This record gives sequence, structure tokens and C-alpha cells, in this order.
Amino acid sequence: MTVLSDARELAGDITDLRHRLHQEPEIGLQLPRTQEKVLEALQGLPFEISLGTDTTSVTAVLRGTGAGASASRPVVLLRGDMDALPLQERTGLEFSSRIDGAMHACGHDLHTSMLVGAATLLAHHRDQLAGDVVLMFQPGEEGYDGAGVMIREGVLDAAGRRADAAYGIHVMSAGASNGQFASRTGTLMSASDGLTVTVHGAGGHGSAPHQAQDPVTVIAEMVTALQVMVTRQFDMFDPVVLSVGVLQAGTKRNIIPDSARMEATVRSYTPESRAKLARVVPRLLEGIAAAHGVEVTVDYVTEYPPTVTDEGETGRAERVVGELFGEKRFTRMVNPLGGSEDFSRVLQQVPGTFVFLSAAPRQADAPAAYNHSPAATFDDGVLADGTALYTQLALSRMAELAG
Repeated sequence: MTVLSDARELAGDITDLRHRLHQEPEIGLQLPRTQEKVLEALQGLPFEISLGTDTTSVTAVLRGTGAGASASRPVVLLRGDMDALPLQERTGLEFSSRIDGAMHACGHDLHTSMLVGAATLLAHHRDQLAGDVVLMFQPGEEGYDGAGVMIREGVLDAAGRRADAAYGIHVMSAGASNGQFASRTGTLMSASDGLTVTVHGAGGHGSAPHQAQDPVTVIAEMVTALQVMVTRQFDMFDPVVLSVGVLQAGTKRNIIPDSARMEATVRSYTPESRAKLARVVPRLLEGIAAAHGVEVTVDYVTEYPPTVTDEGETGRAERVVGELFGEKRFTRMVNPLGGSEDFSRVLQQVPGTFVFLSAAPRQADAPAAYNHSPAATFDDGVLADGTALYTQLALSRMAELAG
């Protein structure tokens, strides 16, 4: 395939960009150094560039010059997220993060580099495009809803009309053989919501709890009651997950504190279960607090919706992977993943799909660390393949839309 061979010729440049991004990770919606590197890489290519207002996003539009282009030009969107995580890297790589407390532990440096590579290839194949391609370089995926910000600022209509199809790729540092692609039709990833709870009691001496209102025992009961609620009130075939990740109270062992606090992540896969969780979780916690005569503040925040892929677009991704790399390189996932993605917001409005690509080490002496681990590593060898897939998805979908 010409696209694949062209991508492999670019591998050195793509790898160099990935290493430079990895060394200077940035967190959240403001990624000025990352934006600068992307703009530098796009310089000289025939893209119409626009920058975000509330975030350092980059939107790049390529106008195809292929035969059949008309006023109702088809539009394909390709997305790559750019932000890092608040972790101290301990991979030992030569190009490890130079920024204390920040690391590209979820592979977004690979996504950005692959999308830049696709920009170069698509510009080279511009005469095969009878429509427009929108490249969505997105900050703030890791809990900042960067996709939502970019949608509000018009990325889905950046070419002058709504995108007809949208595609994203996400690398994984473990869990599958190196170079393997995977996706599924329908629900691919869970919805994500956040729960913050503060129990307000009355402090006192640890030797005399009857003279205080102990928030610690109350919040401990809440933690276990939430797990019972999950198993008793929700269908096992429509699962939900609630995991407490923060539990804070007190300063010394013989002091009953005034308050206790917890934070949890809540995952679900259907609108029905998600709506039910938002109702029953506060009710349960308020009931426990009332039973113990204390006050409670419950903050239940809806975050990312489930990532739901289009059947036709997922089938297209499978065919394109087969054409580029062979049928055995694509796996149809049986079950969704428990993680969440703000690309779900794009897929709510535009038919598309999301494809995982294993960048697990080719040879490892120990089990590979998963995404979000400070020891997670991603193989540069998959960069050309991801670049080729981005490019060919756009070319293939454009040809069909313009046909």
C-alpha cells in the first residue's frame, strides 16, 4: 500500500516529534509548548489553521482538490488528544519527561505525532480528496472535557459544514500483542461520573465518642453500603462500577474529627443505569447520614457519556486495517472497556468509530505496565501504522462519500 509505505518513510520524523512531546508533557486545557510543536510540524502544509479560545487546541482543515469536489463537499474528522497526566515518570527512557509531576502515561504523545504524520500524507494525497479533512488536535482529555470545549468552539463545523464521519485512535501499553488493532460496534467504553461526599459531624476525644458525632464510622459505612447497593439494585447484565479512590479524615489517632470526605468514580454503560445512579446514590448516602444524626454533602457530577461507535464506521475501520496490514491485525472486542473518553461527545453528534492500537513492548522481561502507570512505555514501532490508519480512513471514507 502506498499510504503504508509513505507512512514508514515518515517514521523517523514522527518518532522525533513523539520524543520531543514526551519530554515536555503538559496537563489540562492549556498546552502552549505542545501547541507550538504541532504548529511547527504543520508549517508549510496546505492547511487552514485555527486555534482555540478557551484551550490551546489546533484545528487544521485540508481542502481536497480531487475530482468530484462540489459545493456539498464531504467532511471527515480525525482526532488526536495531546495532554498528559500528573505523574512522576519512572520508565528510565532516554527521552523521559523533563517536567516534574507530569508524564505522557496514556500515549497522547503518540496520538498527536501520528495525526501530524497523517497531515503530511493527506496533504501529499490531496488530489485524491473530493472533500475536506478536519484534524482535531485536542487538549484536556484527561478529565477536563477538552472535546466538549472544542465542540462548543465549532470544531465539528470547522470545514464549513458538519463532519460526515469521525475517527479516533488510542494506543495501549499492555493487554494485547504489539501492533494489534481492536474495536467493537456499539458501546465501546463506559460513561464516567464523579462523586464527592463530605460527612459533617462534631469532633471530640477518641476516648469519649458518645460526646461527639463521629463522621469516620459513618463514612466507612457509606463506602461498604455503596458496594452493596451496586450488587442489590443493578442488573448484573447491565453493570455499574463505583470505586472510592479518596478517603480522608482526621489528624491524630485519639481525635475524632469534625468531618470526613471521600471521592469516587462511577462508571456505567447505559443511559438507564446512569440516570438511576444519579438518583439512588445521593438517596442512600443521605439516608445513612440521617440514621446517624449527622449532615452530609453529596456532589454527584455527570462527566463523559459512554463512547458509542457506529456499526458502519467500525466495519470500515476493520476493512481498512485488513487492507493495510492483513485481517489478523484487527480484533472485534467482545466486551466494552471500563475506561471513559471525551471523544464520546464527538460520536454523539457524528457517526464514527474509535480504534485501539497496542503499543505494548515487543519483548519484555516482566508484564507490561498499563496506561496511567508511571512505568508505562509505548513502542515507537506502531507510529507509522497509526499514521497510515488515520490517513487511509480519511481517504476511504472520502471516496465513498464523494461517490
